[in-house]
Amino acid sequence: MEKVKIVLDADVLLHFAKAGRLSMLPEIFPEYEHVVLSTVYEEIKSIQDQLDKQIHFLHNISKEQFNPTGEMLAEYARLLQTFGKGESACMAYCRFTQNVIGSSNLKDIKEYCERQQITYLTTLDFLYYAKVRGKLSSADCDQFIKVVIAKGSKIPQLDIEQYLPNTQL
Repeated sequence: MEKVKIVLDADVLLHFAKAGRLSMLPEIFPEYEHVVLSTVYEEIKSIQDQLDKQIHFLHNISKEQFNPTGEMLAEYARLLQTFGKGESACMAYCRFTQNVIGSSNLKDIKEYCERQQITYLTTLDFLYYAKVRGKLSSADCDQFIKVVIAKGSKIPQLDIEQYLPNTQL
């Protein structure tokens, strides 16, 4: 039986890279396979080398060619009219494969995922579960948030102790 995949969008990957924690991202949910679709990979040029090293040496994230056909292709084309390539690919892929999206771009994905019953995880969800599972302390999570904001990313600035996850995994 195949593992459920967490299909990672660019923003989550970039947040973890900016915080110097990209290698730990798959350790938060080791029971899932972590995948970067080729469409998303093309969007993250600034961290491709770092991601390639993780793919080839740690083997805890894989890159998957996104070649939609049939209904998935039609859905991808429809989504592209409103959303970016990466979000559209992740949403279309997960809709037809029953996998999980890792994206903090709630403005784009939240309504669609809820309507299509697609589970999604934001950067803050990953941090929450890292804390719950003993991978990071509350102070580590709060520092992560501060660093990512200081490096120009948009992520809610909050105390991780006050955060309630978007989904239960």
